[in-house]
Amino acid sequence: MDFNAWLYLFKTGIAQTSVIEWIAVIFSVASVLLAMRNNVLLYPTGIVSTAIFIYLMGKPSTGLYAEALLNFYYFIMSIYGWWRWQKNKENENAVAITHNSKKDWAITIGIVAIGWTAFYLLLSKFTDSNVPAIDAFVSATACAGMWLLAKHKVENWVLLNISNLVAIPLLVYKGLALTSVLTVFLFIVAVLGYIRWSRLYELSLHKRNA
Repeated sequence: MDFNAWLYLFKTGIAQTSVIEWIAVIFSVASVLLAMRNNVLLYPTGIVSTAIFIYLMGKPSTGLYAEALLNFYYFIMSIYGWWRWQKNKENENAVAITHNSKKDWAITIGIVAIGWTAFYLLLSKFTDSNVPAIDAFVSATACAGMWLLAKHKVENWVLLNISNLVAIPLLVYKGLALTSVLTVFLFIVAVLGYIRWSRLYELSLHKRNA
């Protein structure tokens, strides 16, 4: 598909954007900005946006079933992350930002590999998806990123951006143009988030060593 065709799909998608997609995008933007600032409110805003995206992605007219499952996973992980954050707060321990250990990387790669395979098999065998491999990859890498976010690992931004890069053209193709714009925004924020979290880690490391 050439650039003009993609541009036409994008313009048509924007013109046909529903109110509910606007709401989901607004809450998603709020959630990622709060995540970049390491603010606990990222979780309730994320819960609202993921609940709406479960509906939007799972509609037969959209057919991004792995994305719908991914947003359900986001929903559960947001609840878990919120609970974990509050537990740490109640114990008067700061939520520590850290880098991946070798074990964390092994688990991350495992989540991507197993998730991609499982999503692909489910989509290709039990749904009418016409993009099972790409949809599965987007979801698998994002699952790994969300797991790392809940554990406050700097590398969560890397995995989320791998997912974002692949998701942008997929969303345009599926007619979710506004959500594709959101994903471009999320990519930029994730780059800034990686920089900010890296600095916060270095600052906390300096304080511990002082």
